[in-house]
Amino acid sequence: MNKLRIVASVVTLAVLAAIILRTDLAALNQSLARISWGAIIGCLVLVQVQIVLSALRWRFTSARLGQNIGRFKAIREYYVASFLNQTLPGGVGGDAVRAWRMRSDEPGGWKQPAKAVVFERLSGQIAFFALAATGLAIWPFITRDDLSHQMRYILIIAITVSVITIIAVLLKKRSGAAISTLNGELMQVFVRRKAWLFQAVTSVGILASYIGVFFIAAQATGSQLPWVACLTVIPFCLVAMLIPTGFGGWGTREAAAMALWPMLGASSVDGLAASITYGWLSLVGAAPGIVFLAAVAFRKRPRDA
Repeated sequence: MNKLRIVASVVTLAVLAAIILRTDLAALNQSLARISWGAIIGCLVLVQVQIVLSALRWRFTSARLGQNIGRFKAIREYYVASFLNQTLPGGVGGDAVRAWRMRSDEPGGWKQPAKAVVFERLSGQIAFFALAATGLAIWPFITRDDLSHQMRYILIIAITVSVITIIAVLLKKRSGAAISTLNGELMQVFVRRKAWLFQAVTSVGILASYIGVFFIAAQATGSQLPWVACLTVIPFCLVAMLIPTGFGGWGTREAAAMALWPMLGASSVDGLAASITYGWLSLVGAAPGIVFLAAVAFRKRPRDA
């Protein structure tokens, strides 16, 4: 694992700890204590919807690339990947493990599964960036204050860098023929035979579940955000999670929430409480991944003679 990524993840967690220590801890504890069992259950259900839909999107993407994955297997592997993404440095370790675990399903090793994972994640990130861009465009019309020029630049740069990174990964060390093949695969996965419809429906459903969990967490911790938060501040917090540092978006997500919540009339402490609640609920929701990992380890354990 890249040492720089580990260092960046540790630094991000240190920044998060510093943010929390500089916050009004009494107010933060009061906000965190407000969450009800109804909100917890609702969020955990949405996390399951999120993971299952993501698994089905991955299964569809893999099938379009010639690798057939059983429905239960896809769901099982996505639980494992979701849990590892939130516990390993960089936030993408689970996706790498998902591709590696699929390497023996089809001839060619890990390359085809890795491509399916990249395309599947690309589908979700396109939806994230589209909603974030929409939020930037409509911000002055639906919020109390205009988004500062500095914040606009930061968000635009973050989105642009993410898109360029994805394209660079896909095109790295590819010849003209390989790029032509890649274009054909992209068409197969995203366009041909109504692939765009399946990708759009699942990606919108997954994005709605992400936003739903964050919005419920915000309301449950006392933020009382208006519905426009679902088009503005919440998508921006989710985009901040895509920065490949930290563990599962911890640190970057909280910093974004604390900066953006006051723009809708809420306090920074409320933003921090909502983000922390979102984080632990997402982790608990992905916890079945531990069970699936343990089951595989148990089956592979040598038996006593």
